[in-house]
Amino acid sequence: MHRGLLARRDMVKQSVPMSATFSERFGWPQVLAGILLLLFLGQCSWLVAREYVTIGGLTGDELMRIQTGLTQWRGQAVAGTQSNKDTFYTPLARDRTRDDPFDPNHSPLWYLIASTPAAIFRVSPSSWSWLWLARAPYIVFGTLLGASLWYVSRRLYGNAGGFIALGLYCFSPGAIRSSSLWISSPDIGAVWGTFGAVFTAIAVSHTLYAPREVVLWNWRRTILLGVALTLAVGAHFGLVIVVPLLLAYMLYLAPERKTAASVILGTACVIAFCLLFASYFFHPRIFGEGLRHARFLDANLLALKMPGAYKQIGLEILASGPVLAILAPVALATYAAWPRARYFGNTAPLIAAALFVLLRILSPHDAGSVFSLAAVVFLFVFVAGIAADLLETRRRELFSSVIAGLVAANALWNLISLARVAR
Repeated sequence: MHRGLLARRDMVKQSVPMSATFSERFGWPQVLAGILLLLFLGQCSWLVAREYVTIGGLTGDELMRIQTGLTQWRGQAVAGTQSNKDTFYTPLARDRTRDDPFDPNHSPLWYLIASTPAAIFRVSPSSWSWLWLARAPYIVFGTLLGASLWYVSRRLYGNAGGFIALGLYCFSPGAIRSSSLWISSPDIGAVWGTFGAVFTAIAVSHTLYAPREVVLWNWRRTILLGVALTLAVGAHFGLVIVVPLLLAYMLYLAPERKTAASVILGTACVIAFCLLFASYFFHPRIFGEGLRHARFLDANLLALKMPGAYKQIGLEILASGPVLAILAPVALATYAAWPRARYFGNTAPLIAAALFVLLRILSPHDAGSVFSLAAVVFLFVFVAGIAADLLETRRRELFSSVIAGLVAANALWNLISLARVAR
């Protein structure tokens, strides 16, 4: 059977993507992946260090976000809500009005994550340590997303696919900027949660034909799926759109176990709901008001007629690596023309990427969008899958040279761009 070929039932064994691969045998693939992730960490650290030199501290929005979270940690209010009639806790000016002080896009979890290091380590906001503590959670999320991306792609497409996806990610300006918060919104945690939710749901679906009570047997994956959904939706309410996508994947993969799949996903949603309630510190009235003011779908259908909306998403995708201008169209053309490439392992990330591209087009007025970053991450998986398929053809040597050259050129371009930051 073609390596990586995923049919509805006969599928490559999946494991939980958000968990680390400590249980696997440690060999050269893990060493090489670790080196790439260290390079990713180094690039993020470089940007944080340059920001301290050039700016000297946090921006106003970031500082307000941390202070808002600290207010909740101290028990004085619930972040992103109006906990009393005189105080407003939404940091972004575009989300704050006198009539609606609730943050329509983020739960308190968004603020609590940002402020957790500052709550644990008491340092001066003007110190060098404060900036690094503020960026630490997102650098960690970015690194874990890279590890998850490599793990999933490697299990789907083999070593070649895993390293192509990781190579594109570790030298992606969009991923690096989002992880280091260099002129970027803190969306990397939400994307990691979304990525983990999608592939954890797929992993759960693979086990539904096991001759055992799979609903109870999958309790660890179910909890992990709930945590992933909490991270995604808690960091951006609009990512609740991923739940119908998960249900569609699970029902497609296990058509004879629809009840079991629905129960598992429903249980994960209940877990996510409870954890989201916990981020409001178990204040039912404030929790209810927060959900009532939440903007779960911010879409403008008129944007479909706006050429600028399509140009914008195109530029944002290219900002995550100019090599995508070549690899993405080639991958799409190959998928359309080559039946061998049209299997679930390639189709699933393509559908997810297309969904987030559409959501970005429908919300063109956001200065920075979590949807474009999510689309790019799933696009990396799709491109890696098509590339791995091409590497199994008779022209393996030609495709290997071209793909390696493009990925290396993309990495070199990104490193040169980082060096220019110093000037």
